[in-house]
Amino acid sequence: MRRSTKIQLALLNNLVWVMVAVFFLFNSVFTPSFLSSRNLLNILFQSATLGLMVLGQGIVMMVGELDLSMEATLAFSPGIAILLGKAFNLPAPICVLVTLLIGTAVGCFNGFCLVGLQTNSFLLTMSTQIVMRGLVLFLVPFSLAKLDPFYTWLGRGRIGPLQVAVLALVLVYAVFEFIFRKTTAGRRFLLTGGNRSAAFISGIHTQRVVVYAFMLAGLLAAVAGLITAGRQNAVSNNMGSGLVMMAFAGAILGGCSFNGGMGKPIGMLGGTLLLGMLDNALTLNGVDVNLVSATKGAL
Repeated sequence: MRRSTKIQLALLNNLVWVMVAVFFLFNSVFTPSFLSSRNLLNILFQSATLGLMVLGQGIVMMVGELDLSMEATLAFSPGIAILLGKAFNLPAPICVLVTLLIGTAVGCFNGFCLVGLQTNSFLLTMSTQIVMRGLVLFLVPFSLAKLDPFYTWLGRGRIGPLQVAVLALVLVYAVFEFIFRKTTAGRRFLLTGGNRSAAFISGIHTQRVVVYAFMLAGLLAAVAGLITAGRQNAVSNNMGSGLVMMAFAGAILGGCSFNGGMGKPIGMLGGTLLLGMLDNALTLNGVDVNLVSATKGAL
C-alpha cells in the first residue's frame, strides 16, 4: 500500500480528530480567550458529564442497540442513593457505591429484558426512561440540596491543577480504550454488533455481551450523575434532561453506527471534545444559548 494511501486511510479513520484539530486552530485565531489555560480546562470540565454519557451510549451502539434511558439513570441513581443515605444515615462513600450499583442494575434490567423479550431496544429503553423519570419526579419533587462535601469534591474538587471530574473522564477513557483495543473481551462487543449470528456461531455468547453493554452504560450514567450532582451541590429531578441526544451525537461523530460493529473510545472522546469546543466557542462569541443548541444539532 502506498504511503499516500496509508495517510488517507489514517485520516479517514480518525476524521473526528481532524475536525477537532481544525476547529481548535480556527478558534485559536478567531475566538478571544479560547487558548487560555483556564478556558481549555473549562472545556474539559464541562465535557466530563457528556463524555461519560457518550462512552456509555457508544458501547451500546457497538453491539447494535440504543439506550434512551441513560439520562434518566443519571438522575435516578444518585437521587435514590441519597434518599436511602438520608433514611439510613449512610456515609457518603457508601451512597456513592449504592449509586453505581443502582446504575448498573438499571442497565442489567434493560439488557435482560431486551434479550429475554427479544424486543426493540429503542422502545424498551424509552419505557425505562419514562418510568424512571416518573419515579424521580415522585420521590424527589424538589431538589436534594446541600449534599455531603464528598459529592462536591467529586463534582468540583481538584487534584493538583485538574478537576476530579476531568481526571475521572481521562481515566475511564484510557481504561476502555485499552479494553476495546487490546483485549479479546473488548473485541467481542464489535463482533457482536457487526454480525450477531456469525459471532454466536464462532462461540461468542452474544446475549451476554449485549447485557454487559447495557450494564456498562448504566454504570457510566451513574458516574455522570455523581459528577453532575456534585457540581451543582444538589440532585434535581430534571438532571440530565436532553443529554441522551448529545450522547448520540458524540458517539456518531466518534465513529459509531446505528447498525453496530463500529466505534472506539478514542473516537468517542474526540466527538465529545468537538461538541464541547463548539459549545464553548459559541458562548465566548456571545451567541444566544438557543442558537448554540441549534448549531450543535446541525453539526
